[in-house]
Amino acid sequence: MVGNKKSTKLKILAIGDLHGDSRQASKLAERAQKEKVDLVILSGDITLAESSLDYLLGPFAKRKIEVLIIPGNHETMAAANFLEKAYSPYVKNIHGLGLTKKNVGIFASGGANIGLFQLNEKETFDTLKKGFNKIKDIKKKIMVTHVHPSGGLMEKLTAFFPGSDAIESAIKKFQPDIAICSHVHEAEGMEEKIGKTRVINVGKKGKIIEL
Repeated sequence: MVGNKKSTKLKILAIGDLHGDSRQASKLAERAQKEKVDLVILSGDITLAESSLDYLLGPFAKRKIEVLIIPGNHETMAAANFLEKAYSPYVKNIHGLGLTKKNVGIFASGGANIGLFQLNEKETFDTLKKGFNKIKDIKKKIMVTHVHPSGGLMEKLTAFFPGSDAIESAIKKFQPDIAICSHVHEAEGMEEKIGKTRVINVGKKGKIIEL
């Protein structure tokens, strides 16, 4: 029966820049459950300068929802690893990793050129390349970063946070179907294209993405 066929698409709730808002985290966990997503992706700045790690990922783990995270510029790699261990097996820090979910390859780099977890441009590109190499033979791909690529509309919305040349180069070289980022709050919900890649600033409200 057609109506009972399970979708072959990967359904994601992608979120960025929670900045310690536990109330919003609870709302998003409820939404993820209601929408029956396969996966939640948090693209960094989960905390507000690590002032509190409580109640941010617990609402998702309580509902047994799988969450992939990367650190932004508001948390260290150590904090991201702590969250992974605290909410295992439902939370995974995917910085520098490449993994496959429902025939979609996902690779990521957290951090920024400012803040608690800083990477330079070479480190960012090399981290993305390392993850990409693990899933390069997968047809559909999603790249996850905290920072936006340089040269696009997102960069024009802020005078304080320049985009990353390394991320722009990675998009052009690896050509993921979708590139998820956040970082620039003013660009929340914005989409633009680099080549064939949809670049999506997901923001605190979250965005459902299917691939």
